[in-house]
Amino acid sequence: MTASVANADSGNVLRAALWMTGAITSFSLMAIAGRAVSFELDTFEIMFYRSAIGLVAVLVVAGVAGKLHEVTRRNVGIHLLRNTCHFAGQNLWFLAITLIPLAQVFALEFTAPLWALLLSPFVLGERLTRVRVLAAAAGFIGILIIARPTPDSISIGMLAGIAAAVGFAGTAVLTRKLTRTETLTCILVYMTAIQSALGLIFAGYDGDIALPSAASVPWLSVIVLCGLVAHLCLTKALAIAPATVVMPFDFARLPLIAVVGALFYDEAVSLYLIAGAAMIFAANYINILAETRSWRPHGRVV
Repeated sequence: MTASVANADSGNVLRAALWMTGAITSFSLMAIAGRAVSFELDTFEIMFYRSAIGLVAVLVVAGVAGKLHEVTRRNVGIHLLRNTCHFAGQNLWFLAITLIPLAQVFALEFTAPLWALLLSPFVLGERLTRVRVLAAAAGFIGILIIARPTPDSISIGMLAGIAAAVGFAGTAVLTRKLTRTETLTCILVYMTAIQSALGLIFAGYDGDIALPSAASVPWLSVIVLCGLVAHLCLTKALAIAPATVVMPFDFARLPLIAVVGALFYDEAVSLYLIAGAAMIFAANYINILAETRSWRPHGRVV
């Protein structure tokens, strides 16, 4: 029995690793595609086209599956706040990848779970434990190591990367709140619809929305497709294996994008980036490990 359980666990880890390979590849391709189209489209235009195409896809799939009736109006305000956070965070992320090294953007993005720890007591009423405080503090130290804040080292790109992580944290916390009452279909429809509207407003405030050229259409397609595939793969991996197993694979995005940046964009990787990223990873992992050990399931897991 013990051997069979061990084999099953090993099989789950392998399957989770394969799903995470898809997620890591998709996130990296999305960053490359975002940088490629940034020379023709601004971040608001990128988000508009991404969300509009996503809205069509979600409505078609939900309609075929007969799930459009799940879209309700009971939490419109929370949906609006959630998607404002995500819209801001994603725009800042696309801005950051055009201004600072890709590895630096990814390292700062990994602070999102730590910002979420600080937001959870105010949004979800969750208790701020000692481990959570220490994890958040360690993550902040990691940011300081990467940024080394001085009047000369702080840049718009770095501030955009940090602010993007805060936006993603707000999105995650509000998503958790919505999942208590709303279905995935409802959340996705509101997400793509609200962000399409926000993208249209901010991209068209000057009366000039650039149309993608024939050369940019493939890159936009990569952004849309990889965004969907990345989150699908990540969700699948988390359904197969616990976060303590999945998270180290997710962090493999950092060395991969660092290699991409070095080979294709001549971006150097400093020891400060490595040290700061390691601190952020450790903070995240310790918190997840503590949360996993303190949770005891009752009945079957759904």
